[in-house]
Amino acid sequence: MSVRVYYEDTDFSGNVYHAAYLKFFERGRTEFLRDLGIHHSELIRDGIAFAVRAMHIDFAAAAHIDDLLTVVTEVAAFTGARLTLKQAILSGTNVLISAEVTVVAIKVGGGAARMPSDLRERLAIEMKG
Repeated sequence: MSVRVYYEDTDFSGNVYHAAYLKFFERGRTEFLRDLGIHHSELIRDGIAFAVRAMHIDFAAAAHIDDLLTVVTEVAAFTGARLTLKQAILSGTNVLISAEVTVVAIKVGGGAARMPSDLRERLAIEMKG
């Protein structure tokens, strides 16, 4: 997924502010699921949502205003209720930021939930991919 760095994403120096990368990663996860045919609006209608449980981020280099970045997302592991993804933000072929993100399925009203079986099946296919 491509992301352009806008003024609002940067700090006073023109570098991307560290919290902006979280938005880029979130968009990458959403588009990854969309590419699998899973839409957040449908999950929410079914009473399911995802919540970030853990995130480890390695900031190797900064992105700058007007850069065109690529967000890469791939499945690292999953269980019935937990999904771990490896993500990276690249400028060209250079990895600027990498992350491992674990999300859990929750009921919209609160409490743990299992991911829908069709999502788990699509994740399994993606991992074999």
